[in-house]
Amino acid sequence: MDLEKITAALGVRPEHVARVQELAGDHPSAPLPPRSDAPAILDRLQVPAADAAEILAAWPEPGSPLWTPELRWLLDRSTALVRADLGGHEWLPPGPELDRDRGPAWRHLYVYTFLALVDVVTQYHRSHGIGAEVTWATLADLGRNLGVDRRMRGQGWPVMQAWLTLHFRGGIYELGRLQHQRGGTAIGLHIADAGPLAPDLIDASLDAARAFFPAHFPHEPYTAFSCGSWLLDPQLREYLPPDSNIVRFQDRFTLDEPYVPAEGLDPDLEVRRFVFRDLTTPLDDLPRRTLLQRAVIEHWKAGRHWHWRTGRFPFGDH
Repeated sequence: MDLEKITAALGVRPEHVARVQELAGDHPSAPLPPRSDAPAILDRLQVPAADAAEILAAWPEPGSPLWTPELRWLLDRSTALVRADLGGHEWLPPGPELDRDRGPAWRHLYVYTFLALVDVVTQYHRSHGIGAEVTWATLADLGRNLGVDRRMRGQGWPVMQAWLTLHFRGGIYELGRLQHQRGGTAIGLHIADAGPLAPDLIDASLDAARAFFPAHFPHEPYTAFSCGSWLLDPQLREYLPPDSNIVRFQDRFTLDEPYVPAEGLDPDLEVRRFVFRDLTTPLDDLPRRTLLQRAVIEHWKAGRHWHWRTGRFPFGDH
């Protein structure tokens, strides 16, 4: 198709369409599962009922008036783009951010990309001896993030599209309480929105990773766990007790020094996103239900800012 026509029809920047064309190239896409199979798949992916209903109603069947030729091109090429990097372990935007107000096909286009890749990534897992329990626990982060986006009134999903390409390429695995991202010599730790950071749950997840990666990726020699997060900001210790789960999580890490602000990342925005699931409510109107929420607000009211810190500890530590 003509890239200028696609750009105009999608209402996005030309370089974003050119990027998709370049990275997807002539790589094969992947077909969506039959719509009749979709409800069961969406259920296994823990997609909330309201989102599942929209996804099914806008299913890109032949002849659907919701799907323009340009949208169908983007779905095909974004799927090819992600599939071409199967096994990759870096964040990978699947395509340009679309105007979600133009309808459910626009709002959920990249959900269909991920649904088309379920069989692809499942086969990748099987080729590495990874069982179904880990596969579906990992991929269910799709449903979790759609739920977060709905709570944030459409503000979470555009950010998470690139994040979820990790799951559907085999770059990250959910092992109990933590998500573990492959890459380099350190496993990157990520904290899902799934309850408290109880030390025993963290210990169990780390122990699972120590067994999982040598068994399934024996040619990737990991020597450390690493993490980048506002949760590692030592300023939190001014507000939280020493035996709090967050402080005990921090205690595991040796922080990278000196502190250097992360380029292109606003830690205050990330704190808002994860602590309040809200980016627009005035400071005085934010909830103060938890000690962490009260600490965050007190910090901001004092004219201070949160930091994004990185740290690590040895892979073999127990």
